[in-house]
Amino acid sequence: MIGFFASALMFTNIFALLIVFLMQVPIVLIAKTVKRWLQSMRGILIYGGFIFIMNMIFGTPLVQSIAFSIRFLGVVSAFSLFFMTTSADDLGLALEQIHAPYSIAFTFTTAVRLVPTMAIDAQTVVDAQRSRGLELDKGNFMKRIRNYVPILIPLIISAIRRSVELAEALESRAFGATEKRTSIVTLKMRPADYVVIIATLIGLGFALYVYLHVPLPNPVIPISLPRISWPSLQTARINQT
Repeated sequence: MIGFFASALMFTNIFALLIVFLMQVPIVLIAKTVKRWLQSMRGILIYGGFIFIMNMIFGTPLVQSIAFSIRFLGVVSAFSLFFMTTSADDLGLALEQIHAPYSIAFTFTTAVRLVPTMAIDAQTVVDAQRSRGLELDKGNFMKRIRNYVPILIPLIISAIRRSVELAEALESRAFGATEKRTSIVTLKMRPADYVVIIATLIGLGFALYVYLHVPLPNPVIPISLPRISWPSLQTARINQT
């Protein structure tokens, strides 16, 4: 996943970004996480469209705006695929075995565990508010934002309450009292792990070579969209006054 993440940040060419994004599809099929990956992509498409619209508003060319959106999809897809295929326990053990401070490893793995928990809490609050007559999908844009206030407040209170309970549990178990910790499970490198590492390094090297020495063609889209720039907005305001 590191290779896909680095390659997506490296390129700005739309063809290269499409290749980086599509190369993740076979890994999704092998990992058997197609349904979860598609669900995450469906939610991310909204933000990708927002990035495209904002780039067009600020005068970015059409092809480059599309490339920025595809780059965002590729980066987030790589992160999503990584956390779909890697358990928090294995991630924490890996951080400990590379001699990362246990406090950092514990904080990172706890944050990873809390994400699905907070998603479940959010869905529970949404269902409870809808059962009380709250309509989230009606009204204009500002009204929809105000409708989410009754959902955000219970989520914030729940997160604060859970963090306090977690802090009390850690304190009661003398968290951080001993510097050296032992684990009942020890991760060991397998031949498949070495193959993945070598393939990642080869892929990064190839991507770097293409980025530095291979000129990639830029597509030409014969569509001209109206651009809104700040000088034009200021001129319009002056004319109105």
